Amino acid sequence: MPDIAELSVKLPAEHFFETCNYKNGDTVKSFNLRKFFCKSGISALPEATFSSDHLAAIVCLICFKDSPYIVLYISLPHVIFDGTAAVALFNNWAECTRNLDNPDHKLKYPPVNDCKVVRDYFDTVTAIEPPHTKHFKDLGAESLVKVPPGAIAALLLAAPDIPAFEEQHLLHFTAEKLEQLRQDVDKAQTTNLALAALLTKTILQANIQIFNSMPTWSYVMFLYDCRHHTEVPMTYSGNLSFSAVAPLESQTVLDGSYKEIAQAIKEHCSKVSSEYAKLLIYTVKNEIGVLFQAGISLCNSPDTSYVGISNVRYMPMHLIDFGYGGPDILSSAYFIREGMQRIYSNKQDGGIDLFMNVKDDLFEYLKKSDELLKYADIIF
Repeated sequence: MPDIAELSVKLPAEHFFETCNYKNGDTVKSFNLRKFFCKSGISALPEATFSSDHLAAIVCLICFKDSPYIVLYISLPHVIFDGTAAVALFNNWAECTRNLDNPDHKLKYPPVNDCKVVRDYFDTVTAIEPPHTKHFKDLGAESLVKVPPGAIAALLLAAPDIPAFEEQHLLHFTAEKLEQLRQDVDKAQTTNLALAALLTKTILQANIQIFNSMPTWSYVMFLYDCRHHTEVPMTYSGNLSFSAVAPLESQTVLDGSYKEIAQAIKEHCSKVSSEYAKLLIYTVKNEIGVLFQAGISLCNSPDTSYVGISNVRYMPMHLIDFGYGGPDILSSAYFIREGMQRIYSNKQDGGIDLFMNVKDDLFEYLKKSDELLKYADIIF
């Protein structure tokens, strides 16, 4: 692990809290990162990028004036870690910390660090093209960037780091409201699909207002952990996350019910398998132009509407315990891309926190959405 930088803020942590009080007596506190960056004297936190500095992790401990709270900030490069591996790293680090007095302690779930287990597994798999890969090939058939396979690695290593997108917003859904949303959309679907349907339509409506035009496509992306679909050990410590994308015609989204939108998303994004994952690995190695086409399409623009969803509720971040109990509040400091949403469990009331990376002008329209406000509380 790297050295841990210590930062001091001359204000109490409570100065950056946002509090929601509910009729059932629940009180939910959130940490307002935008207020923190504006008023703490810390305008930004360092990011581990690996491509430019070869750091696998950056750790900061932030202390506050006259406050019992501290912030443990950890930045990891996605090129090395996915969410599952990152949470495993935190839990193993915390487990070692709790057992410093026992030099013979063995980790309960030691990590698998050998990439060979992944290569060996995928050598046994036959690649199948995911539907969204064909969509992006057809979309950019005449303009796909052509790069010789042997030059792709050098191209990726030479690419500059993408700056973090800092226009972040936070919505909170209580457990009751989240279940109400699922019942209202389609009780046969998961809450994730119900939430995705709600966001897909409301963000499309906001885009139409901002750009004064109808985007051709509305894209919905779900990230999934390939460990759940392969024989690779769950303790593998690298990046084994892949994406499934639903390309939906915007007019169909606008005219359809939330139930119909949820079903359309499911038809695309539930099609995940190791065979699809192998084709995506092949695409990175041999057809980088397809990724460029996807990259310029997955955004909010006059031509496209975009919702990317990373569900980290199944990652037990709230259980990471360095000997003082798990964290009271979880937060997410940075996203790389506009349009990404990240779902966290909120242990204070059993609901969820939805961190949204959308432009401020788009969010102004979302704040006026009666459908969204029927289920969500705007925190910042």
